[in-house]
Amino acid sequence: MSDLVPFLMFQKRDAAEAMAFYTSLLPGDSVLSEQRYGPEGPGPEGTIVMAEFTVARQRVRCSDSHVKHGFDFTPSLSLFVTCDSQAELKRLYDALVDGGGALMPLDDYGFGPFGWVNDRYGVSWQLNAPAAG
Repeated sequence: MSDLVPFLMFQKRDAAEAMAFYTSLLPGDSVLSEQRYGPEGPGPEGTIVMAEFTVARQRVRCSDSHVKHGFDFTPSLSLFVTCDSQAELKRLYDALVDGGGALMPLDDYGFGPFGWVNDRYGVSWQLNAPAAG
């Protein structure tokens, strides 16, 4: 069976920290598996070879790259989360923008409440919620 899972490659050795942060955002999310480099490498001991976790019930994989690449995360690919409420939208927005930056501040852009941020790790998130009714 084919499988599609978003994959995040971290270059600052902060995959484990990011994964812990992401799984703390919504109830029920957790780390599903993780494999770390040992003293034999090739990455620094303790960094993530491969891990899988859930965020908003979506499986996501990540790793710490031991090779420095000439690229990093880009907002042209983002994680899009539909929140259950405007209160949840605001809470997630505030948590994710802390230490990161707003690409589109929380507002109603004609299709309901929405915000777009790059988090402290450089990962892009689009967040929306149903309009008040």
